[in-house]
Amino acid sequence: MDPLVIAGKAYSSRLLVGTGKYQDFNQTRLAIEASGAEIVTVAIRRTNIGQNPNEPSLLEAVPPSKYTLLPNTAGCYSAEDAVRTLRLARELLDGPKLVKLEVLGDPKTLYPNVVETLKAAETLVKEGFDVMVYTSDDPIMAKQLEEAGCCAVMPLASLIGSGMGILNPWNLMIIIDNARVPVLVDAGVGTASDAAIAMELGCHGVLMNTAIAGARDPVLMASAMKKAVEAGREAFLAGRMAKKPYTASPSSPTTGLIASARDKAA
Repeated sequence: MDPLVIAGKAYSSRLLVGTGKYQDFNQTRLAIEASGAEIVTVAIRRTNIGQNPNEPSLLEAVPPSKYTLLPNTAGCYSAEDAVRTLRLARELLDGPKLVKLEVLGDPKTLYPNVVETLKAAETLVKEGFDVMVYTSDDPIMAKQLEEAGCCAVMPLASLIGSGMGILNPWNLMIIIDNARVPVLVDAGVGTASDAAIAMELGCHGVLMNTAIAGARDPVLMASAMKKAVEAGREAFLAGRMAKKPYTASPSSPTTGLIASARDKAA
């Protein structure tokens, strides 16, 4: 499959996965391996990556030598908190430039605060970060974040952790059509068909966590998501047939048919 290029680096997998909500770090490791993901996002405020030396570290299960770790700002509700969190991540992980920015506006729905998100993005870009940004499916805001210098725009399909799938494909298509940076669906995917649909719409990738970690069998679901993203991308590149509510043109030819014995007798 053609590579996903983010901030000048190519990745063979278009599936990005999170590390939260698993039973333990071993299950996290097994699911990530099954997903085939190369970019793994880490919630700095919720996961030990060395800041708590007396506790197990995620880095033992997901080593930076094998994966591109993507620090994120989950749990931040202001631009100031988000910027501070990613500065800390840069210290803990020895200077990563690629980060995931999310600034939430409501603890109940986890809907993004796009005003604070844009403010944080502008600061982080000035400080040299390559910012992948979680946002609403508002095409105007998506364009403003791109113009602020974000290297990828990641609109929600539906609310974080909802598993409701893609509720507004039309807005996603507008964002994709007008973007000059990769567009990845982030949040709302519930099962493999949701991921496939996102890719068929033309998304460059899909980022998910709960859809895998919350499945009855996370490792098996991770494998399913890998296949779904690959199939959706191939379908997009192949170009689907036109939709026709009715057509008199059969799928099999009606001319040049082998005559039956009765036809020949006639």
